[in-house]
Amino acid sequence: MPYRQPKILNSMEQIPTAIQAGNCHNCLLVTGKTSVKLGLTDKLAQILKEKDIACVIYDQTVPNPTTANVIQAKDLYQQKKCDCIIGLGGGSAMDCAKAVGAMVVQPHKTLNRMQGILKVHKSLPLLIAIPTTAGTGSETTVASVIVDSDTRHKYAINDFCLIPQYAVLDPKMTLSLPPKLTSTTGLDALTHAVEAYIGQSTTAYTRKEAESAVKLIFENLPKAYQNGDDIAARKNLLLASYQAGCAFTRSYVGYVHAIAHSLGGKYDISHGLANAVILPYVLEAYGNTCQKQLAQLAVICQMCPQNTPQKQAQQIFLQNLNNLNAQLNIPHKIKELKAEDIPYLARQADKEANPLYPVPLLLDNKELEKIYHRLLEKEC
Repeated sequence: MPYRQPKILNSMEQIPTAIQAGNCHNCLLVTGKTSVKLGLTDKLAQILKEKDIACVIYDQTVPNPTTANVIQAKDLYQQKKCDCIIGLGGGSAMDCAKAVGAMVVQPHKTLNRMQGILKVHKSLPLLIAIPTTAGTGSETTVASVIVDSDTRHKYAINDFCLIPQYAVLDPKMTLSLPPKLTSTTGLDALTHAVEAYIGQSTTAYTRKEAESAVKLIFENLPKAYQNGDDIAARKNLLLASYQAGCAFTRSYVGYVHAIAHSLGGKYDISHGLANAVILPYVLEAYGNTCQKQLAQLAVICQMCPQNTPQKQAQQIFLQNLNNLNAQLNIPHKIKELKAEDIPYLARQADKEANPLYPVPLLLDNKELEKIYHRLLEKEC
């Protein structure tokens, strides 16, 4: 498959050169209110202005970006005659920017018609991704995840042309991230790496990237959570997020993501938080089918010696995962979840995951419903 990796820029100061190399002069900057409030967009606009590059800002992107967000940003791109796109923020801003590019090159297709795999089929305008969180890996993936504004159905558009041409991995951009977002986005990256690692479509490359990402996250996420100014930890987490993105965009994810997407669409729950809460439950549901892989991760992360029995090493990994969640104050339940919604949510997750996700163990609707019930504040 024609996967490619974006060219990595190590600071925002390198962006004008990349834009000029693409013979572009007028950027649409897709972001959210938080990035504007923190002054991150002002800094970028100033850098571009010094090089005579115009910058139009769309700052209405919401967590779990909507079709309305994408259409508004696309209209602004066309009205201002932009010729390139920058996504600055967490996964929401980068996903929105990707979808804008898709609509620009496919003006006669709705976002819903591009849902699924390889429905865009055209090269996007120059696209630069600037992650301000170390979690989603959207700066290197084929996916853009969008919520339908009317139905609240959350779906992914997947195409190789959605991989940004450039990814800016500048740890200074993540220093302002508060502890709660540091933890949930970091655990989002951990989920990407683990799901890619235990699935049935791994390669030597994706296993190596996932192993490195898992080790970096366990070593650095508590440090960044406790001390947001730890630039070394921030840099390592950005690298881990990127590596996890490289792994899961090739080897894909599993039921954790399918369940998280259903909850995000229905209740507008943060994707990273949903993944963090769900991951231990799904790994338990997989049981022995991912025992070997989790045992390997336990050894790689130096949680236990090489000669530890496989079942014991798997349990050690799961215990360390639960300990990490506790250390980062991640809840055990999804408080927004309602029992009467579970059959619908399980059907949505089943529809997303099967047969697309190469999971270690196939689960049907009823088995998925059991996981949702475990996520209730009061299990039933």
